[in-house]
Amino acid sequence: MENQSAPKSPFRGLDYLKITILGFALGGLANAMHSIILPLRIQDFVEDSRKSTFLGLITFAGLLIAMLVQPIAGSVSDRSTSRWGRRRPFIFIGITAAIILLAGIGSVGSFAALFIIWGFTQTSLNIAQGPFQAFIPDLVPSKKRGLASGVKNLLEIAGGVVLIRVVSIFMSNYSGNSSGIGLWSSLGVLGLVLLVTLVITLVTVREKPGNGLTAASGAAASFPDIFHINIKAHPGFLLFLVSRLLFIMALTTLQTFALYYFQDVVGIADPAKITADLITAVGIAMLIIVIPAGRISDKIGRKSILIACGFLAAAGIAVIFYFPVYHLILFAGSLIGLAAGAFLSTNWALATDLIPQEEAGRYMGITNLASAGGGALARLIGPVIDFFNGLGTGTGYSVMLGSCFAYFIIGSILIWRIQTTRHSGTTAGLITD
Repeated sequence: MENQSAPKSPFRGLDYLKITILGFALGGLANAMHSIILPLRIQDFVEDSRKSTFLGLITFAGLLIAMLVQPIAGSVSDRSTSRWGRRRPFIFIGITAAIILLAGIGSVGSFAALFIIWGFTQTSLNIAQGPFQAFIPDLVPSKKRGLASGVKNLLEIAGGVVLIRVVSIFMSNYSGNSSGIGLWSSLGVLGLVLLVTLVITLVTVREKPGNGLTAASGAAASFPDIFHINIKAHPGFLLFLVSRLLFIMALTTLQTFALYYFQDVVGIADPAKITADLITAVGIAMLIIVIPAGRISDKIGRKSILIACGFLAAAGIAVIFYFPVYHLILFAGSLIGLAAGAFLSTNWALATDLIPQEEAGRYMGITNLASAGGGALARLIGPVIDFFNGLGTGTGYSVMLGSCFAYFIIGSILIWRIQTTRHSGTTAGLITD
């Protein structure tokens, strides 16, 4: 159903950029923090034998916060009556607080303090991200949401590639000195990019004043209702969430523990550099495919693309497992990147097809339960890696890669269970018999 609150004026090229530019900063910050800054900062406070466990703990807790905060912020924004619009006030508050909190990442002197400040940072970021993700179902005509989702993911990927390269340069000689110029330069760049994209979003996105939803119209009126999914009305949505969760688990596991894998198994002297190289290879492949995949899904539907993505990504995992050498790892990263780019744009478009438009903020927040939940659950493999590494050098990383392979395959199989119908590129949320 077309969103009745969407503007009636034509949706043109620059409009895609206006409503998604913040994704550049959010994607870049997530990649830089999870892949380089937090892993290296944790090594300031804990011994090597427990670093995977502590990295898993802090990122797991942060993503649990995301799972809780995003649907709440989205639901509250659905009911907003602000004259500035339903989404932008929350984006302003969340991003402003996150910029201030970034300084704490560099100044803390213990793991406990790092844990606390990262939790507050995640809270702030997700107060903004829940409402931000509702821009597409709010403002984009249904026939253009595949492309809009592609642009959103393109910017998130580009932010990840660009900012992780910058951060890897600053952090390449990081020595554990919390007052080091590399760490503060990295945090400063992330804060600046957040600020610039925030200003662009606030100035260029045009929302109507929030009219608020009433309980009768389906908006969540109580805390439990915020997380309620109407399975009868949207039977394919839950299955969609599980598939997304598994795919995100695989991608996040690779991103989170890649630096330690290169350090301990491949034996690279500068693991921050090769981690950045791998993520760059993944990112470039994603950039190539993300827009075409969104366009194609608008024409042929989402299902076949999503199924192929899981099997292609699993092939990339197999290459890493059997051939752990630099150039083949980058080739495998390219395969995974192609799969991930096509998956993320197509899968996000599928979400906008399945949700009720009048509750877009709440349902897109629930959609990110799969994203944040997959990211959180992926971190729990940290203690498993440490345990199996204790039994034999590199064994834990073999378990890690095998788990990622399984996540991709099972996620693809689950997509088969969603019955799709061709209608303007949209998908019916039915489960096949």
